[in-house]
Amino acid sequence: MKKYFKYIALILVGTVISCREEVKKPKVSYDVSNKVSIAKTDTTQIEIADLPIQMEGTNYLIHPVGDLRVFERGSKARYGSSSVNDVSFTISNLGEYEITGYLQNLKFQQVDSDSIRPLSDKPVLILTATYLKTVADRTHNNVMVYTLTDSDTNKDGKIDTSDIKTLYLSDISGENFTKVSADLEELVDWNLIESKNRLYFRTIEDTNQNGQFDKNDVLHYNYIDLASKKWEVKSYKPI
Repeated sequence: MKKYFKYIALILVGTVISCREEVKKPKVSYDVSNKVSIAKTDTTQIEIADLPIQMEGTNYLIHPVGDLRVFERGSKARYGSSSVNDVSFTISNLGEYEITGYLQNLKFQQVDSDSIRPLSDKPVLILTATYLKTVADRTHNNVMVYTLTDSDTNKDGKIDTSDIKTLYLSDISGENFTKVSADLEELVDWNLIESKNRLYFRTIEDTNQNGQFDKNDVLHYNYIDLASKKWEVKSYKPI
């Protein structure tokens, strides 16, 4: 019985240690030059696209592109050891003027054209793509806002949600795809103030360069005037 409790205790200690290691996993890995690496595209994945989406009031179709997802059920076949898999052919979700998922790209097509162009020509992982309909109605500037990861900041050889999240803008055509958050700063959140046609956002900088974003780091407050044709990031200090 004592051996049994000793064995359980060892498992619990190991679990606690592994959880701590997981929590401490850095989002940024620094080298001598303090640069982050660009991950290569994973050629083993099967790329598929969802059916196109057209945001209300626009003349562009948006094609979400991502990897085919296979889910392992974990159950064994009765007369063998092979696992049974489920395949999901849906890679995105559509809310009100927002596309979410883990997308490798978005492709844009004008409704009266057969030409389709990609949003990005570099590896990225797009988490959200939001059409600012109210801004378009007020200013006639058709703006898309994206939260995504664009660099292998922790240098594990892939771009995923363990890397720094950034903020981008583009036109509804997918053109003028522009990064508006600073390099090596993690996007905290963003908010649209419709009355001022301003996009406010916060980022956090790893000022002590420990690879983590915590209370010892510095928050940056910024906004962009979306009524302007030129997206200029301006900082402000609420505290």
